[in-house]
Amino acid sequence: MQESNEGRRVNLDLLDEVREQACIRFESLKRMVELKHKTKLKPRQFRVADLVMRKAHPYQLKNKLSPKWTSPFRVVGVLGNGAYRLETLEVGAIPQIYNGANLKFYFSRDIFILYK
Repeated sequence: MQESNEGRRVNLDLLDEVREQACIRFESLKRMVELKHKTKLKPRQFRVADLVMRKAHPYQLKNKLSPKWTSPFRVVGVLGNGAYRLETLEVGAIPQIYNGANLKFYFSRDIFILYK
């Protein structure tokens, strides 16, 4: 009984050190994950009048062969921090704001027709 009480006291004395080591390991892991994420991130910056494709919403995907990107859209506003306002070429402005991570450039041989 006395030995187990001494063991508990020793564990309580070491508790602060164990917590500090856990915090250090957590911060280290957090930095490694952040670095890994930043290396895989493809920064894209769009300008006004650029043609872009938008990632399809899940309700637009009818099956696994459905196109993953919908297009084309024209950038009409750059709001900063990767946020953009878009418009369709036929209908006009879209009231929603889109994140640049869900957009990619649209390339076409018929691009000169779309700018007329």
